[in-house]
Amino acid sequence: MWQSPNDVVLISDPRVTALPVRECGEPLADVRGRLRVDARLADDEGAYAHLRSGLLDRLERAERSLPGGYHLLIVEGYRPIATQRRIFETYRAELHTTFPEISPDESYIAASRYVSPVEVAPHTAGAAVDLTLCDPDGVEYDMGTQVNDNPEQSDGACYTAAPNISADARAHRKLLAAALEPVGLVNYPTEWWHWSYGDRYWAMSTGFSHAHYGPL
Repeated sequence: MWQSPNDVVLISDPRVTALPVRECGEPLADVRGRLRVDARLADDEGAYAHLRSGLLDRLERAERSLPGGYHLLIVEGYRPIATQRRIFETYRAELHTTFPEISPDESYIAASRYVSPVEVAPHTAGAAVDLTLCDPDGVEYDMGTQVNDNPEQSDGACYTAAPNISADARAHRKLLAAALEPVGLVNYPTEWWHWSYGDRYWAMSTGFSHAHYGPL
């Protein structure tokens, strides 16, 4: 089934999209050399390894709070608008193929479980980071799914609170949250790896009146 649990607010929800952006003008900063970065989604321009400087500062604080043997591993940060649009429309088309009975409106909502619509996407603002945990040698810990496994591939195990994961994976997800939540980041609950700060989803989740970061 492509539907999301009723208690998850999707990023396409009007409660998110209606929030204004008051762009603070903070620059993008290169994560490389400051935190561990994985190159699986590297692009020629190196966009993937950039985040708003304030978000990167918060991630460095989170890194320092982790227990020995654990490190943040950054997979993807900033995503150009054209790239975001292509990913969203590709996944939406896949949903129409898999579930031919769904309407265009339903496919838009369903796609937003996994990929943000471009008009509200936090990755295009440098406000979101996809990340996981690794050991000092860069070996990733069991998190229940791979980063970017979609709901169909993972049978819903990509949802942060999914019940169908191991006890170790659940503990690792809790450890990640325990490092990121105190520094102000919020999780997108359909993707355990997706955390953000300063975007509209963050504003909705924290009760803030507006987002700090808009598309770049």
